[in-house]
Amino acid sequence: MLADFCCASGVIYQTLACSADPLLVRESPPSVPARPRFLDGVRTALRLRHYSRRTEEAYVAWIRRFILFHGKRHPAEMSAAEVTRFLTWLAVDRHVAAPTQNQALGALLFLYRSVLHVELPWLDDLVRAKRPDHLPIVLTREEVRLVLDGLSGVPRLMAALMYGTGLRLLECCRLRVQDVDAGASQIVVRSGKGDKDRVTMLPAVLKPELVRHLNWVHAQHRRDLERGAGWVVPPRSPASTRTRAATGPGNGCSPRRATTATPSRASGGGTICTSLLFSAR
Repeated sequence: MLADFCCASGVIYQTLACSADPLLVRESPPSVPARPRFLDGVRTALRLRHYSRRTEEAYVAWIRRFILFHGKRHPAEMSAAEVTRFLTWLAVDRHVAAPTQNQALGALLFLYRSVLHVELPWLDDLVRAKRPDHLPIVLTREEVRLVLDGLSGVPRLMAALMYGTGLRLLECCRLRVQDVDAGASQIVVRSGKGDKDRVTMLPAVLKPELVRHLNWVHAQHRRDLERGAGWVVPPRSPASTRTRAATGPGNGCSPRRATTATPSRASGGGTICTSLLFSAR
C-alpha cells in the first residue's frame, strides 16, 4: 500500500508497506512541467515584435488552418512544397481574394522565419490569386452629407472625424481626451498602423461639436469621481494587462494607482483624465 508524507524540508516521499519486507521509503519523481503549446509560442513571438492584436489573431488563424490542411503535421516537418500547396489551394479551390492569400503568405513566412528560424526558398510554383482591376467608388460631397445627415449623436461625430481627418475606425475608437488639441487644430494618433504615432489635422467645422462632446466627457468624469470611480489605465501601461485579470470584465483598471490627469488643451484649462474620448454614453 502506498502512502504519501512530507518531511520537514518539504520533500514529498512515498512509503511502501509490505508484509514480508520492512518499511521502504523512496522520493517521488519530480513533476514534469507541461510543454508549451506551439501556437502559444507563435503568439509570444508576435507580441515580442509588437504586432497588433488583430494581426496576431489573423496570423494564428492562418497557421492553424495550414497545420490542419496537412493533417496536423508539425510545421518543422514541412517546407516550401507544403506552403505552396496550401496557398495554391486557397486561390484555386477556395477562390480567396489576392489580399487574403497575401495575408496567409505573410503568416507562414513569419512562422518559418521568426518562430522556426527557417528560410523558405522562393515559391516558384505558387498560383497567385488574381487581383481584379476595379475602379474605386468615391462618394461625392452631397452623398457624404446625406450619409452624415442620417446619423446623430456620437456616431455622427465619429463618422465626421474619420471622413475629415483620415482616421481608421479603431484609431477613432481609441482616441483619448489628451490627444485632441483644439487650439492647434490637430489630433495625435497613437499606436496607429505599424504601431506608429502621427499627427493629423482637426477640421474647423468639427471643433464646436467636438468641444461640446469634450465638455460632456468632463462632466461624466466628475460624476464618476463622486461615485469613487473615474480612474483609467494610460496607454502602454503594464497595469492595463496586470489588473485586467484581477478586476474581471469591464475597463480593466486598477484604482488610484492607475489614475492620471493632464492639463486639458482641448477645452482650454483644468485637468482631464486620459480616458477614452468616445466611451459608452
